[in-house]
Amino acid sequence: MGCDCEKKNCCDCSYKKTPRSEEQNKLLKNRLNRISGQIGGIINMIDDGRYCGDILTQVAAVESALESFAYVILKEHMETCVCEKIKEGDTAVIEETVELMRKLK
Repeated sequence: MGCDCEKKNCCDCSYKKTPRSEEQNKLLKNRLNRISGQIGGIINMIDDGRYCGDILTQVAAVESALESFAYVILKEHMETCVCEKIKEGDTAVIEETVELMRKLK
């Protein structure tokens, strides 16, 4: 029998889910939409033949916005998922979180 990832406690795969309120989802999506808009702006700058320095400045702004977004998600992960797993006695989540932090560097 295959994995049914719609189940809340799916044990047959690595699919995990973090419940978020509608307001939390809205805020996260708004951030991503702004970042998407910034990337669209960079594409337009390329099309317009804009100065490399101006493009690089916008790239730096996108990188900063993505980093900020990632830290919001990491904070949420630590406050919810990590705390819950530790309370359940699952300390493997610490290594997982450290690895996630390494990826963000």
